[in-house]
Amino acid sequence: MDIRHLRIMITVVEAGSMSGAAKKLYITQPAVSQVIKELENHYGCLFFERLGKGIYLTEAGKLLCRQAWMVIRQFDTLEENMLNMRDREVLKVGSTITVGACIIPGLMVDFKTFHPNVDPFNFVNNTKIIEEQLLQSQLDIGLVEGEVRHPDLMVEPVIPDYLVIICSPHHPFAKRKHIEARELENETFVMREDGSGTRELFESFARSRDFHLKIGWEVTAPEIIKTIVQKNNALAAISIRLVEDELKNGSVYAIKHPENNWDRSFNLVYHKHKQITSGMQGFMELTREFGSQELPSDQAFGTLQ
Repeated sequence: MDIRHLRIMITVVEAGSMSGAAKKLYITQPAVSQVIKELENHYGCLFFERLGKGIYLTEAGKLLCRQAWMVIRQFDTLEENMLNMRDREVLKVGSTITVGACIIPGLMVDFKTFHPNVDPFNFVNNTKIIEEQLLQSQLDIGLVEGEVRHPDLMVEPVIPDYLVIICSPHHPFAKRKHIEARELENETFVMREDGSGTRELFESFARSRDFHLKIGWEVTAPEIIKTIVQKNNALAAISIRLVEDELKNGSVYAIKHPENNWDRSFNLVYHKHKQITSGMQGFMELTREFGSQELPSDQAFGTLQ
């Protein structure tokens, strides 16, 4: 039994006869009768009573028709939606919180302009969660700041970035050009959550310098991190791309590692067996173009010794 059987059943009911249904469907009457017989044999029910020259629905026939109408409508909707999918692509993009805050919003404006037939869905979370969803095919492509280790994921560095430590302009560090790493141990830090690439990179630096990182705040949102730094005399390790405006207006002071130990890249990530669609290709090209832009000058920064 398939959808054709149900369509013919409904047509017989609408036409009021086998012959009428045959004419509407441009098939022979025996072909219609055979389909009805197959339905009755399949379900073991009689769907029509044949009284004289007329046919009348049995209770089983009425039940089948009610259900068949719903099935046919759902099937037709499915057909229409799937045919429309040929002309549109849904691109599921995962980005980490830093990337989602400073890059993705502007990138999506350009993406929609150049790829009007692609409907992007954006999911923002930390690197660990993005990696899991790429492996489970819940996302098509990711743009992340953290290190991705799974062998089934392809990783392409596309956008240069580096971390800075920020403090308020009223913090004692803001008046100095050189700060000793050991002095950081006495400071309270605002840090990202576990699974964040930013946190992982800075904690690795702390371990390499053998100092204890005093975490007083654990926050996911960059704007909240900056507010805490400005109002609570705390420090934070954060992407340079997230504080460009604050550095220009002087609301934060930045400290950079002199040996570029906090340099990193935002990486395109996708499954190695993933078919590269036109939408994915377009997104890749835009991120590569974005990555060619210069980062802010660090001439006014303090440096860590």
